[in-house]
Amino acid sequence: MVPASNLWAFVLASVVLIVIPGPSVLFVIGRSLALGRIGGLLSVVGNAAGMLPLVAAVALGVGTVVAQSVVLFTAIKVAGALYLVYLGVQAIRHRADAADAVARQVAPRSAWRVLGEGFVVGVTNPKTIAFFVAVLPQFVAFEAGAIPMQMAMLGTAFVVLALACDSVWALAAGWARDWFARSPRRASHLAATGGVMMIGLGGALALSGNRH
Repeated sequence: MVPASNLWAFVLASVVLIVIPGPSVLFVIGRSLALGRIGGLLSVVGNAAGMLPLVAAVALGVGTVVAQSVVLFTAIKVAGALYLVYLGVQAIRHRADAADAVARQVAPRSAWRVLGEGFVVGVTNPKTIAFFVAVLPQFVAFEAGAIPMQMAMLGTAFVVLALACDSVWALAAGWARDWFARSPRRASHLAATGGVMMIGLGGALALSGNRH
């Protein structure tokens, strides 16, 4: 069991890191601009669900092995970056669908598909692995024992905090989209903007250093 003092210190540190706009925030904003409020929230849930296997892997020690292997770490990073670029290209290619959706001419995208896309982004985010490997052990009370359980608890707390904070970003971006998307043409431009953001994010992740 994580001591209360350690848990609260970890929560404060996590909130500071989460509220600063980073890859997850930019992904959520891009999805909300492209798909609307519901699409953004579903992406948040999928992204958070994708973090859970990483929590389990780090708690069991697999995350440390991945973080220490340049090849594995780079492979995961590139895979995640390419998937973000793919989602961005799709958003731009189908920007006309956003305009049609505003005019209620097409059905919304499948919720399971949006959740699945968010999950893939979450589970292939190497920065999350690096954060869990580097930060979680600093808040573990080794004298309390059950180290894997403590790390799992800390990781789960981080996922819950990320879910809450990213949902706020999704709602804010979704509200902005609704406000601007009163014209089908503007909805098309917003969807394309979301796509460009995801492509840029994918490129930034691909070019970032392995250890950051």
